[in-house]
Amino acid sequence: MTLNEAIAARHSVRRYSDRKIEQEKINALNAVIGEINRETGLHFQLITDEPEGFSGSMAHYGHFSGVNNYFVLAGGKGRDRDIGYYGERLVLEAQTLGLNTCWVALTFNKRKAKYELKKGEKLYVVISVGYGLTQGKPHPCKPVNEISDLNDTSPEWYRNGIEAVKAAPTAVNQQKFYFSLNGEKVTSKSGKGFYTEMDMGIAQYHFDIGSGRKNEWI
Repeated sequence: MTLNEAIAARHSVRRYSDRKIEQEKINALNAVIGEINRETGLHFQLITDEPEGFSGSMAHYGHFSGVNNYFVLAGGKGRDRDIGYYGERLVLEAQTLGLNTCWVALTFNKRKAKYELKKGEKLYVVISVGYGLTQGKPHPCKPVNEISDLNDTSPEWYRNGIEAVKAAPTAVNQQKFYFSLNGEKVTSKSGKGFYTEMDMGIAQYHFDIGSGRKNEWI
């Protein structure tokens, strides 16, 4: 499965089976995490066979069950877009391995979850990962004219990028971002609200994969 195929196939999953993640897949995910951490200075971690992070009332409120594995997304302050961008890279890599995921900001047990923080770091969010009881279902999407300036004269690579952006997961499906094309340069702007900067990073990663271009996002 390619990353573009993963974008189309991936949907949020909150209920998981007790099937363990195979060691070769754990190794593959840890290799990606190591690469991200070295390149960015972020502190991503994969926690496996650990049910306490999704125990208690908050996980129940979020309708999570069977979560025994999760990614921890941590790093220095002010890195929200990077957290979104590189966190979504992990999400799509997991999908290519046949695993399911869900971004989780609040409905996990922060006190019991296992993770490490270095001086000056904070825990941003976690991402559940494992074998879902279902493959999830598509989330509501805004029409492209509400999230971009895409039109009939737009180049194919830009159209492909915006179509990938439509599928980007965001907090409560808010999709508060807008992409614009000026010549060959793509810019993006996030709206106001909770987790919008992280959502922007997720959408930017989707655009890069869909368009086949690595943009220099500001």
